[in-house]
Amino acid sequence: MTVPGRSAQRIHRRRISVLHSDKPAFRVIARYFKMSDRIKTINAAMRGNPDWQKVLDIILQAYDCQTGTLHHWNDLRAMLELVAHRGIPRELMDKVERIPMGKGIAGAAAERMEPVQLCNLQTDTSGVARPRARKTKVGGSVAVPIDMGGLLMGTLGIGKTEPYEFTPAETTELLQIAHNIAEKWMG
Repeated sequence: MTVPGRSAQRIHRRRISVLHSDKPAFRVIARYFKMSDRIKTINAAMRGNPDWQKVLDIILQAYDCQTGTLHHWNDLRAMLELVAHRGIPRELMDKVERIPMGKGIAGAAAERMEPVQLCNLQTDTSGVARPRARKTKVGGSVAVPIDMGGLLMGTLGIGKTEPYEFTPAETTELLQIAHNIAEKWMG
């Protein structure tokens, strides 16, 4: 496929700046642009029957993050259920294994069906992060929904130990990775 003209590139830049309020249009535009090396590496890890812990570890390495979770949405329980994790303290595992819609960063991303970001979880006063979440020692974090055509399938969350704001380009890549996970889960 050839790269479209400058108008599509301007649209792409605008899409990044508004954090994808119109997801279907974002996905159409994103197909025209080269995949980043990060996405290529992560997609390679998802070939065949992927080990989701390994996939999460590769995502964390690609974004220089120390903590992360991958949750699958369980309709019957109306909960996000943990598939893979890294860097979560044992005392928080009972809270992370199953997350209700709207609770914490992952639950908020699932409820809103859009990325949720905290520049510094340790000092957050927005109410999105739960008080016990500070025990993770995470600074900057982002969670993105894993969905297919508006159907929630789960969430992907990553975090750094220092305060950090993920760029629109990084958020765009994470949304693409989440979409690729959804495609894999759909079979």
